[in-house]
Amino acid sequence: VQLQASGGGLVQPGGSLRLSCIASGNIFSINNMGWYRQAPGKQRELVADMTTGGTTDYADSVKGRFTISRDNAKNTVYLQMNGLKPEDTAVYYCHYMAVPIETLRTSVYWGRGTLVTVSS
Repeated sequence: VQLQASGGGLVQPGGSLRLSCIASGNIFSINNMGWYRQAPGKQRELVADMTTGGTTDYADSVKGRFTISRDNAKNTVYLQMNGLKPEDTAVYYCHYMAVPIETLRTSVYWGRGTLVTVSS
């Protein structure tokens, strides 16, 4: 299973970006899809997560500004980020809990990361 994230870039404070992450490979099923981020000098942290059933979890710092969604048919997760702040600057990683056909066991997969820079 491979994850490919896209959509990062440079945006001014108050602006918006939409991240996407698509999974490819021999996938039997995908459970949770989510996004983490890691700012310079800080630990990686959860940004948002969504279960197969649609239950979401957000970091307090992004509630009301970010929205996670998923397209199960496309094995894709999105993160709509509005009202971006300089403190949102980080590398954003998509994170899947997926079941590959080869093993039929749930494993964790990470995308390579996409850089989001919020600056004027």
